[in-house]
Amino acid sequence: MKSRAFRVFLAAAACLAATLARADAVTDNARALIEKGDGRAAYALLAPLEGERAGDPVYDLLLGIAALESGRNTNAVFALERVLAAEPNNARARAEIARAYAALGETGTAKQEFETVKRQGVPAEVAATIDRMLSAIERATDQMHTVLRGYVEASLGHDSNVNSATAERNIAVPAFGGAIFTLAPGSTRRSDAFAAAGGGLALHKPLDREWALTAGLSGSKRVNEEADRFDTGSADAHLGVVRKYGRDTFSGALQYNQFWVDNDRYREAAGFTAQWQHDYSARLQSSLYVQYAGLRYMDQDVRNADRYVIGANFASALPGSRTIVYGGAYAGEEVARKSGFDHLGHALYGLRAGLQHAFRRDARAFASLAYEHRRYGDDDPFFLRTRRDHQWNLGLGVAWSPARNWLVTPQFQYTDARSNITLNRYRRQVLSATVRREF
Repeated sequence: MKSRAFRVFLAAAACLAATLARADAVTDNARALIEKGDGRAAYALLAPLEGERAGDPVYDLLLGIAALESGRNTNAVFALERVLAAEPNNARARAEIARAYAALGETGTAKQEFETVKRQGVPAEVAATIDRMLSAIERATDQMHTVLRGYVEASLGHDSNVNSATAERNIAVPAFGGAIFTLAPGSTRRSDAFAAAGGGLALHKPLDREWALTAGLSGSKRVNEEADRFDTGSADAHLGVVRKYGRDTFSGALQYNQFWVDNDRYREAAGFTAQWQHDYSARLQSSLYVQYAGLRYMDQDVRNADRYVIGANFASALPGSRTIVYGGAYAGEEVARKSGFDHLGHALYGLRAGLQHAFRRDARAFASLAYEHRRYGDDDPFFLRTRRDHQWNLGLGVAWSPARNWLVTPQFQYTDARSNITLNRYRRQVLSATVRREF
């Protein structure tokens, strides 16, 4: 009798051990899927077990995160409420339920939960993430009210090539039998220090729960220390509408830009942009856009052109939300309006990528890399070949917020424009620091 009872006990213990091993395997696999960013797969793994495992804080936390990452916000709230009922001081669960409330539009409850988490003394990187979420909630709240925002900024820096010109002094011109021409001083690279100032206003006015009107004005002026003939200025204006529908945002805007060189009107551009943005989750979004701009040059009407561009972008917050990566690709054409000047028009395509990393609560580093290829429409009449350009742009910097609404940004920009026509080759390094005040 004792032997039979012992065998039954061993069998029951073996079943329990197998169940616990399976449970550990399930939660371990789900955790790995969440860390890889595959919340849908994690939810599919966990959801069938909810009837038997609900009440286990480890399981419920993973289920809540997986539900949130896969867009099941209500299910996420239910699972995370069970965690907090068992473990009221579970900061991760409280932060995740705050995200779920924010996704459901319950912004007041979301703010309360985030602020409760911050009071628990979380690490600096977690506090920084919560601050970003609170800022996002404020922006979402603003979308229900008419909001007018603005900024002013000032910059100091040094530019190794203020006129984006070649470093060559002498150029051989095939149209004149290869004769060597010496370029005028204004046609070769100039290095100089500069100061700049700018500002702008942006309006967001809801029309109903889905539609909103947007408008904006901005302007800037840059003054070089010595090469004042290359001082520049610009003014921009836009007017558009935005429609928010679930995870999709559709927007369109009319745009206008005026650009000055040495206080003279140099070029104006008028056109529009239309965009569709889709939010796959709180950490991943992508967009498609089309742009048109009519370019008109004040003193060089042969350069007037119509510019068309179509492109796609994406942005993703990596697990932990301290690092954001983004990228995009685009293609287009700039068509010369005047007959016989196809050599001034070109087809183009480009790629860009970048990241930003919040290494402190009040500071983030950023880096970007972009490439653009341009192939012109006909042989250049002076250099007797079809121009092809390959341009690379690198950007590095830090954005530091010493106080609310203040931003200090030291940065470095490098441009390498390569071309099969010597006159169009140049390199440029710009080192600057900008102080910005938002209001």
